[in-house]
Amino acid sequence: MQTELAPGLLVAAPGMTCPFFNHTVVLLVEHGEGGALGFVVNRPTETPVTSLLDGDEDEDFADRLEGEVWIGGPVAPDTGWVLFDPTSGHADDVECVELDERIAVSASRTFLDLLAAGRGPGRYALLLGYAGWGPGQLDDEIREGSWIPIDLDPRLVFDAPPEERWQRALATLGIDPARVVGVAGGVAEA
Repeated sequence: MQTELAPGLLVAAPGMTCPFFNHTVVLLVEHGEGGALGFVVNRPTETPVTSLLDGDEDEDFADRLEGEVWIGGPVAPDTGWVLFDPTSGHADDVECVELDERIAVSASRTFLDLLAAGRGPGRYALLLGYAGWGPGQLDDEIREGSWIPIDLDPRLVFDAPPEERWQRALATLGIDPARVVGVAGGVAEA
């Protein structure tokens, strides 16, 4: 579903106090009357992707899966999603939602098989969980000043180091988080 906000990015406002979403960038996949769904794109863990395998896979399979698990959001943390750049390798056989020429998301086990066979995209992140909002909830949070929507930028999602994505996303709007102080209902320049 395409709206003015999705696909796009949501940047946590500098004054956001929610411990989970503080300083996050969310890739917004869906936004509509029924609610919204997205994935946090700047919360890698130190847990290797191979730790999620159930032990039935052969060692070659496990050896070819690289990278770490990312926290995609607080909703359904036992569900797995793969965020990837379709231009970075083969992904034609994968069921996915393409958000941009360089950004797609899949929940397909086939995708993991492709990665393990060395035939999948080279740029990917395995996300656990997602961020979800009920009908009207995200719109209310934006009006309250908790989130700042920005245009989808694949460079922020794949090229910027995860620890710099929040600051870089705010910088696209000319906002320096060091110069912003929280105020009731939003933020104000210091």
